Amino acid sequence: MGIGGGTVSRFGIGAGYAFYRGPSTDGAPHAHAAFQIAIAGRGEVTMVDAAGTRHRAAALLVPPMVRHRLVAAPDLVTYYVDPHCVLADRLRERSPGGIAAVPEMRGLREEEVRPAGARASGVLDGRLVEAMGILAAERVAMPDVAARVGLSPQRLRALARAELGMPLARWRIWQGLGRAAEVLGAGRPPAAAAVAGGFADQAHLHRRMREMIGLTPATVLRLLGGSAAARDVHGDRAVDR
Repeated sequence: MGIGGGTVSRFGIGAGYAFYRGPSTDGAPHAHAAFQIAIAGRGEVTMVDAAGTRHRAAALLVPPMVRHRLVAAPDLVTYYVDPHCVLADRLRERSPGGIAAVPEMRGLREEEVRPAGARASGVLDGRLVEAMGILAAERVAMPDVAARVGLSPQRLRALARAELGMPLARWRIWQGLGRAAEVLGAGRPPAAAAVAGGFADQAHLHRRMREMIGLTPATVLRLLGGSAAARDVHGDRAVDR
């Protein structure tokens, strides 16, 4: 993610995506469970992958679970796109395995992301999409999720690894981080964010956020608290642009 001070930052979560606009700072290496589209407000955005290769373009696309580090930029627009929405189907075609330059996406606007984020994937197995929707909306034990979609826990795990490249447990953590980030964006303390995200305590939230976003909760709170323009203007908790 990688966000920094200097200008007012915006952050919000809608159906199938999250959105951030503001400066960025150097973040720790991390891998998240969503597609990331990073767009430079001016110039280029730079990322470093796990092999140390630097990628630079007006816009970069990072697939889920690809380890990378964002280099500081004065103005950045970032979308995190859930892998079980129809927009992710399009992104899979553009990023077969690693960070990809997508300069044609530089003009991407939230008005385009919103409807595509709200529609379910037409590529993934429907039972997997349903399971991810359940995990995004409820705190349900994994065996119960499997039963609700008509699969054994073992089959659901295998399906997630085959089609997503990650276990659903990882997806559950990512969803919890989204809820925690909303709380931090509202200016509330990390302890409240940990509870909202379903984490055991602040230390657990700290570890997971640094691992999957590259920042600590304290950093996110300092940079977004009181300045995030996240409010329910579309019925999906999206940012008011």
